[in-house]
Amino acid sequence: MSKVTKEMALEYHEEGKPGKIEIVPTKPYSSQRDLALAYSPGVAYPCLEIEENPEDAYRYTNKGNLVGVVSNGTAVLGLGDIGALAGKPVMEGKALLFKIFAGLDAFDIEVKEKDPQKIIEIVKAISPTFGGINLEDIKAPECFTIESRLKEECDIPIMHDDQHGTAIISGAGLLNALLIQGKKIEDVRLVVNGAGAAAISCTKLYVALGVRTENIVMCDSRGVIRSDRKDLNSQKRDFATSRDIHTLKEAMVDADVFLGLSVKGVVTPEMIKTMAPKPIVFALANPDPEISYEEAIESRPDVIVATGRSDYPNQINNVIGFPYIFRGALDCGATAINEEMKIAAVHAIADLTRLPVPAVVDEAYGRNNIKFGRDYILPKPLDPRLLLYVAPAVAEAAAKSGIAKRPIKNWDDYQNKLRKLMGDDGKMMRRLAELAREDKRRVVICEGNTDNMLRAAVSLATDGICRPVVLGNEEMIEKRANRLGLDLNGIEIINPRHDREEVTRHRYASILAEKKGRQGFTYELALEKMFDRSYFGMMMVEAGDADSCIVATYSAGENISEDLASIIGLQDGYDHFATMHILNTRKGTYFIADTAVNPDADTNALVDISRLADKAVRFFASEPVIAMLSYSNFGSSQSPEATKAADAVRILHEKYPEIKIDGEMQVDFALSTKRRDERFPFNTLKGKKVNTLVFPNLTAANVTGKFLLSMGIGSIIGPIQVGLKKPVYFVNGNASVSEIYDIVTISAVEASLVHK
Repeated sequence: MSKVTKEMALEYHEEGKPGKIEIVPTKPYSSQRDLALAYSPGVAYPCLEIEENPEDAYRYTNKGNLVGVVSNGTAVLGLGDIGALAGKPVMEGKALLFKIFAGLDAFDIEVKEKDPQKIIEIVKAISPTFGGINLEDIKAPECFTIESRLKEECDIPIMHDDQHGTAIISGAGLLNALLIQGKKIEDVRLVVNGAGAAAISCTKLYVALGVRTENIVMCDSRGVIRSDRKDLNSQKRDFATSRDIHTLKEAMVDADVFLGLSVKGVVTPEMIKTMAPKPIVFALANPDPEISYEEAIESRPDVIVATGRSDYPNQINNVIGFPYIFRGALDCGATAINEEMKIAAVHAIADLTRLPVPAVVDEAYGRNNIKFGRDYILPKPLDPRLLLYVAPAVAEAAAKSGIAKRPIKNWDDYQNKLRKLMGDDGKMMRRLAELAREDKRRVVICEGNTDNMLRAAVSLATDGICRPVVLGNEEMIEKRANRLGLDLNGIEIINPRHDREEVTRHRYASILAEKKGRQGFTYELALEKMFDRSYFGMMMVEAGDADSCIVATYSAGENISEDLASIIGLQDGYDHFATMHILNTRKGTYFIADTAVNPDADTNALVDISRLADKAVRFFASEPVIAMLSYSNFGSSQSPEATKAADAVRILHEKYPEIKIDGEMQVDFALSTKRRDERFPFNTLKGKKVNTLVFPNLTAANVTGKFLLSMGIGSIIGPIQVGLKKPVYFVNGNASVSEIYDIVTISAVEASLVHK
């Protein structure tokens, strides 16, 4: 689990536009006609249609793709009763997860009210706004009453995720753990520690899956929940036992399964040793489990352990379930989320775990051997297949149980719809970050004397992305860190000008003078260059003292490209290197090149840039389809600029037929498959969506990228260096923390691949 400091979290939430979500228009709004259609007088027509037929709200509004995340802040995970307003960051975060994992829009609704009856009235009154309601962080036992009544009185899916999300995910994990341990669910003895909303819901679902009630012992803070206790509410009374046991320690003897949803440290290794052969331990207290993963594993070799933490195998993570459960429920017009749908989700998640893991998941977690077994009883949260498996299973169960108002009729079309929702939305960088964490390469950040570079270095260290080395004056960096409230633990600081680096400077100068001797570099000049942080950082990589390097520049190229080419060297088979930016937009992810290196690319340069772009896009797990851009379309102009682009495409077709590229063409034809194929039916990209754009010159690419970024059209990552023998990257000295973070992450992953 990545270390998060107070300063990092506050900056994340405050930087740029405060908060984590915003509303984005989905219809044109630039003309008076657009506004007349959107509001007055045009809006009257869908209003009247909905008045006549309420179901038309799903046709003419976003109701069918909108979830309300409702909380009163009385049971915020790990924080307790902090109130509705203080819980808002959590609810915004939940809305963010709905969007990035399932394409669902969500509004967070914080209700300043603790009276269950009033909460029921409030949520019921606003329910026409939403396609579904996700109740969140409402304490027990009130949450049981609130959810139950709302399910009775509303005709949309309503689920208290704290109860049912954990139940569904842990239920899937339980089925798989029992399969591995060779046990039948109807025979196992279950001990549950904790009797709150999640514990009660988990236990009820386990019973629905086959656990016998007489085989369950539940404990709360007062010990075993026994039938002779007088302090039990109705939910606890359902699981009261008459057996002569009073403590958790006694209950654990000969138990097959332990489920903990309580507090840290209440289970000891000795308790695990008293359990039945091949036990299953789900210690889900957060952030610290009832027994640490290490202690549980060391207590006996035959145990399967799951926790709520991301830094250990078998994480019980609600994000595996709730986005896709609501996705399926809303897509079929379900009027509720019933037991059949929850059980369908359990089996879909469990079944998915047993399938071969695709390469994209292996890459995301930096492994090549993820497979069903003791350390993999649940899918990874970043597994893109969850949407394709869980949502349809839930929708099908809703239809079979008779509560789907709009049952799915064509499952192939539905699968295609879900695939379209699986756009990037940050998934690519999350996968690369996980891959970088597995190897933790030594990355040099040359400019330690800027706020954002230092902030990024600290974030990278605390997140375990790499081992940052910051170049600069130690005292100045420490003063800057103190001013910014940054903890430099895990950051290595090197001052190239310090006396103790003298030997290193001479060694690097010798290497540099040898490399650039025929470019006017004497040893003395090379030694002088070693006082420059950029040169020192590059030489650290070239000499093998670091794995990758980030150099700060303040204009595109800034003459550093020639130094990089001569010091680091070009990849074999190329005469040029280049840079690429990644644009994540609402219409998809696009790669553009060259954005910072080659000012006046000739035909040969365009060939190299295209080849490098093809290879780089594959590195990011995408299938490249490239358009060579120009103001000309397939020979419509014979100007030198258009001709060089056309010649580059011809050479690529002849020498590298495996590369999918065509042009020269204008950008609107490149991005519209239909227009391109109708107007130029001979093009070799027929039917394919272009995702990679090669620009005819640096000005066009650089201006385009910065223009789109300034206009707020999605997000942009770059510049990403392609074509050098080793990963040395440069970023603008004024780049944001997130931009620097992403570039370092990519460089660290490339360094891992270089060293394999």
